[in-house]
Amino acid sequence: MTHLKKGDKAPQFFGEDQNGNNISLENLKGVKTVLYFYPKDNTPGCTAQACDLRDNYDMLLSKGYKVIGISADTQQSHQKFIEKYNLPFPLIADTDKQIIKQYGVWGPKKFMGKTYDGINRTTFIIDEKGNIEEVIEKVKTKEHTKQIV
Repeated sequence: MTHLKKGDKAPQFFGEDQNGNNISLENLKGVKTVLYFYPKDNTPGCTAQACDLRDNYDMLLSKGYKVIGISADTQQSHQKFIEKYNLPFPLIADTDKQIIKQYGVWGPKKFMGKTYDGINRTTFIIDEKGNIEEVIEKVKTKEHTKQIV
């Protein structure tokens, strides 16, 4: 699990979204950000989480939040995922896992009795000054927006 906690300075990052747009923590200063890490595009849990955020996106915007997803999938995979589910927020393609490791969400996971390394589903709420306001490690994919607000 992540070593980051509430009150920590969020690690600086730089990544590209599904369209090749640059996104960095520096560019997000002055904006509350929901930075959510998820294992893989088009899997049941990740789809449920993305669709919950999509369905509540206007409410999140009205509360001042910007939503950004990150996984190790490619830009092309993210484009298809966004188109298929009409997602209104950017997804960063962290194929080299640099941001994923920086935020401490890469590590051992268990699935069907097997242990392997992967992305541990985690969400960071980052305030306008770049500090971590909240870390959500036990994400409820179908009710994630409720956990955020």
